Amino acid sequence: MVSYVTVVFEPEGKRIETSLGNTVSQVAEEAGVGIRSECGGEGLCGKCRVIIKNSEAVREATEAERKHLLQPEIDSGYRLACQTRISRNVTVMIPPESRLESRKIQVLGLEREVKLNPYMKKFHLELPKPTLSDIRPDLERVLDALSQQNKKVGSLEIDYEILKKLPNIFRDANWDVTVTVWDDHRIVAVEPGDTSTDLYGFAVDIGTSKIVGHLVDLRSGKTVAIGSIENPQIIHGEDVITRITFATVNNANLETLQKLAVDGVNKVLHQACTKAMVDPSRVYYVTVVGNTAMHHFFLGIQPKYVALSPFTPAVKRQTNVAAKELKIGINPRGPITFLPIIAGFVGADAVADLLATGMYESDELSLLIDIGTNTEVFVGDKDDILCSSCASGPAFEGAHITHGMKAVTGAIERVSISSDLEVEYETIGDVKPRGLCGSAVIDVVAETLKHGIINSEGRFNPQMKIRRLRKKGGKREFIVAWGYETATGKEITVSQKDIRQIQLAKAAIYTGCSILMKTKKLREEDLDRAFIAGAFGNYIKPENAKSIGLAPDMPTHKIRFVGNTAVTGAKMALTSKNMREKIGLISKKVRYLELANDPDFNQEFIKALSFPRQRI
Repeated sequence: MVSYVTVVFEPEGKRIETSLGNTVSQVAEEAGVGIRSECGGEGLCGKCRVIIKNSEAVREATEAERKHLLQPEIDSGYRLACQTRISRNVTVMIPPESRLESRKIQVLGLEREVKLNPYMKKFHLELPKPTLSDIRPDLERVLDALSQQNKKVGSLEIDYEILKKLPNIFRDANWDVTVTVWDDHRIVAVEPGDTSTDLYGFAVDIGTSKIVGHLVDLRSGKTVAIGSIENPQIIHGEDVITRITFATVNNANLETLQKLAVDGVNKVLHQACTKAMVDPSRVYYVTVVGNTAMHHFFLGIQPKYVALSPFTPAVKRQTNVAAKELKIGINPRGPITFLPIIAGFVGADAVADLLATGMYESDELSLLIDIGTNTEVFVGDKDDILCSSCASGPAFEGAHITHGMKAVTGAIERVSISSDLEVEYETIGDVKPRGLCGSAVIDVVAETLKHGIINSEGRFNPQMKIRRLRKKGGKREFIVAWGYETATGKEITVSQKDIRQIQLAKAAIYTGCSILMKTKKLREEDLDRAFIAGAFGNYIKPENAKSIGLAPDMPTHKIRFVGNTAVTGAKMALTSKNMREKIGLISKKVRYLELANDPDFNQEFIKALSFPRQRI
């Protein structure tokens, strides 16, 4: 009897059931997942490196693998896809160097103009040399010179490592130096000559599925380069709860997640610096945002109690750590600031959303939804903002969908159904389709609902007699692409189970909106504006989002898709003292509501499952 196993390919989130004993390469080809293999799977090139989460799920390394991989690499999970045979359910991470394509990552978002006033400043000084009539110590000499240029920086602390080297720095530079000062109170660098034109900062968003960073010229406030990668932590779980569970097993696991987060930030930093031809040592300041779990992972803080009632984080205020302590590859004494969070499941990324949209200081009554694995929802205006978090899950990124995948080359991203019930679609890269990303699944659900192929309960209509609606294994499914059209030769379908996953995800978000609105005694027609943040929002059709209950039922012109406002909010805090002070006030001012405590939660959630939804 043939046994079957389930293989999950990350970072795409592609899942496939396959026969026991197949190689990772064979399964990847079957799933339409691209992995490099210059030698055609003979084990000669070593280019198909993958990371196996559970070594017990695959057979022992072959002789060919041991020629290309060091034992420490094998011990940490690295294997060759063409040689590794699967013996049980397994998650396979395809690192960037082994992928044939990259995912579409939202790296831009709404960004409001701010007055440039960064915390980090540079001063070029030509100091008078000591003489018998001027015997001021070296430090006092530089402090006096700084005070003459800027009265605010007259009383400064200096990093101990710099102080030890100060005499030699001054004399080797013939007293011509540039001093870098953080927050008008601390010297973080003293460099020979005039380096005042090299003053950079880095704003980074550590998302559950991706890491995005903006390299910013702090003299102009402009982004000079952007870097982005998949969050390498994904090998230890698609969602934060799975990663928190992994981290709580032992300290080594927590250290693993911290190292992955730090390595990810360093890779994004290296990307951006390489593009802009900037020496990373000339980057002096980093602002970081992320949800509360990412905050704890990055800082190496035990996240266990974030996931346990009453969901208490270790710290709420902003946290400053020297780059050398976290091993971030900028100037070693530059500060890394993780911006403040709000609650256990509402992090600094959500605070950055509020900063970027300006909702916190607006007279307009607004709704802000940041769609992700955990979706944050805010309702309010300058006088009061109420927020909560919804466990919407990873369905919008293609996870737990039969033919779902992330937004990479070959993913269907747009779907429409014509009046004669035929399907038109667009793929990323304009190539043969390999699966459906989240926006396409939303389109399919909305379009099948519009044409009566599914009913208001999300069930397929058995009275519809069309060739694309069929029964397979006793279950109905809708065919989006025929096998002859696809890259894998297999049909791409949406099943009843897939529709249910979307119902659960959108119902979680709707319930969050509904309860917040009820708590503030508001109706949907009271809203002046709705902001949809996050990468996913940029790729969905507003009318389809409204028709299934994912976006509020209000005029489309009042709905604004704002992209990655987490990273743009982090950039605003990087370039402006005023903005960073405001972000601290936002964190304190916003009120958090735990949805599970609301007595109407279950009733609201059940009501929200249907299509079309009731009005809030």
